[in-house]
Amino acid sequence: MVVHVSSGNPADERGTLLAFVEAQRGAIRRSVLGLSREQAVSRPSKSELTLGGLLKHVAEVELNWLRLAQRRENERARTQETWGEAFVLQDGETVEETLAFWAGVAAETEEFIRAVPSMDDTFPLPAAPWFPKGEHVSMRWFLVHLVEEIGRHAGHADIVRESLDGQTAFGLVALEQEAAESKAADAAGAA
Repeated sequence: MVVHVSSGNPADERGTLLAFVEAQRGAIRRSVLGLSREQAVSRPSKSELTLGGLLKHVAEVELNWLRLAQRRENERARTQETWGEAFVLQDGETVEETLAFWAGVAAETEEFIRAVPSMDDTFPLPAAPWFPKGEHVSMRWFLVHLVEEIGRHAGHADIVRESLDGQTAFGLVALEQEAAESKAADAAGAA
C-alpha cells in the first residue's frame, strides 16, 4: 500500500529518496505483521512466493546493491546454485532475525548515502546478460532502483498476505498503528 511520503525538506534529494525507499520497506515489513512462522513460510496460491521468502529476498537485494555502490564484496552473495535459497526462509531462519538483518542493512544504506560526496557519483553495474556491458549508474539510480525493486515485491506481498488470511494493506497499516500506540501506552505506564 502506498502511504504518504513526506518530503520534509523538498530541497533534500537524499532524504526524499531515502523516505520513498523506507515507505516501500514498510509495506514489506507490514506484510509479515502478526504472522506465525508457519504462516510466513506458507504458499497460499500456486506461486512459490512466501512472505518470509519475499522479506529475505528484498533484504538481500538491498545488501547486494549497497555493496555494489560501496564497491565492496557482498558477504551474502548468491551463486547460481544458491539463488533459490534467497526466496525461502531456511530451517532456523526466522522472520524476526530477517527483519533485524534488514534493519541493519537499511541503516547502513542511509549512512552510506548521507556520506557520499554527490548523488551523481557512480558505480559499475555487475556483469549480467540483462545489464549493458560497462555501464555505470549513479547513487540516485541506486535509490530509485531500490524503490522499484522493493515496491514490486511489496505488491507481491500484498497479494500473498490477502490470500493467506484476508488481511489487506489498509488493514495492516491500521494494525501497525494500533501496535505502535499500544507499545507507547505500555511504555508510558511503565515510566
